[in-house]
Amino acid sequence: MKNTLYKAFAIAAISIAISSCSNDDNKNDVSGSGSLVLEYDNGFGANDLILNTQGNTTSNNEVLKISLVKYIISNVVLTKADGTIFTYPKSKSYFIADESSADGHEFKLTDIPAGDYVKVKYGIGVDEEQWKLGAAGQGDFLAKANDAGMLWTWAAGYKFFALEGTFTSPTVTNPTPFMIHTGKTGTDYNYTEVTLDLPTKALVRTTITPTIHFKIDLSKVIDGTNKIKLSDNNAGGMGAMIMGGANLPLITQNISTMFKVDHVHND
Repeated sequence: MKNTLYKAFAIAAISIAISSCSNDDNKNDVSGSGSLVLEYDNGFGANDLILNTQGNTTSNNEVLKISLVKYIISNVVLTKADGTIFTYPKSKSYFIADESSADGHEFKLTDIPAGDYVKVKYGIGVDEEQWKLGAAGQGDFLAKANDAGMLWTWAAGYKFFALEGTFTSPTVTNPTPFMIHTGKTGTDYNYTEVTLDLPTKALVRTTITPTIHFKIDLSKVIDGTNKIKLSDNNAGGMGAMIMGGANLPLITQNISTMFKVDHVHND
């Protein structure tokens, strides 16, 4: 009986050792290419976001019930631990994050050189260089953005970020609509970029597909460095419709601060 138990333990130990060596080999084999997933997790302050029913209170004591959150992620750039920079191909580098869609939270990047990545950069919106290529130069993304409601007209351009719902405040007691849309307005293009360090390395391998998990704090859109009162934009009591004007560049600055990397999965 003792011999049988000893053999069983020995076999188990050998199996664990072989598995461990195999995993180490996979992590150490920095050759070829692999994939990486960008995951976007929307919240408001310290709370996960629940559409339509959740009341979200700002520092100005305005309470928002959010019904729509969409934004364009673009121009992904990854940096390795040795400083090597990989720019994801522009033709594949436009994605629409959509809180209400099952496909609007995770975006898989493919054909990425194997390596240990420590930093990620991406844009919020469509860069002006891409827009200047004209409608014919947008590829499939133009139709995708239009179908998602992230295009005003071609001449007016893309919506980069959209936040909609209703609000109340000390001076607006009945639920009142609000809409915040950023994009090209007059001389302001309102495209912005985010650069974030990763708390742990993203190990891209042929056998490992890391996921970078972003936490997004939507409270910062109007309650960040620049404080915006929806009640001050409630023209004629018909709703706060912020799609241009002096507040939009301020909101764009706020949007660039609402992203952080929560963690990295190397699975």
